[in-house]
Amino acid sequence: MIGLLLAAFLAVNVQDADTRTLLQSEDAWASALVKRDRVVFDRLLADGFVYTENDKMMDRATVLNSVVAGSDTVVAAHNESMTVHRYGAVTAVVTGWLVVGGRGATGEFNRRYRFTDTWVKRGGRWQIVAAQDYVAP
Repeated sequence: MIGLLLAAFLAVNVQDADTRTLLQSEDAWASALVKRDRVVFDRLLADGFVYTENDKMMDRATVLNSVVAGSDTVVAAHNESMTVHRYGAVTAVVTGWLVVGGRGATGEFNRRYRFTDTWVKRGGRWQIVAAQDYVAP
């Protein structure tokens, strides 16, 4: 009985390769914000990507331009409390918090974004097809 419980406990805590990849990709997003790394965003964002932040919507090109050449300078970014929700072999939603600090036109900022990212696996590679962020007050 104890062996069965231990095996069940371990099975719940072991992440499969896709879950690890998705969490690492979310962390790559946070790191790329600091580095303004267009290569990472080009790899992560699917063609047709759509982004919503509060009441604004942006397409892939607008997001890429904002990240690489936007007025804000991000000096620190990390994710917290991420959860991967799987919907079959090729679709997943990742929820969590993105915490970002930096400087903008109005001075220093510290922002917490509640995010929902929708990922699709195409050609063996995970990409974000849609993302929604809510900036916490």
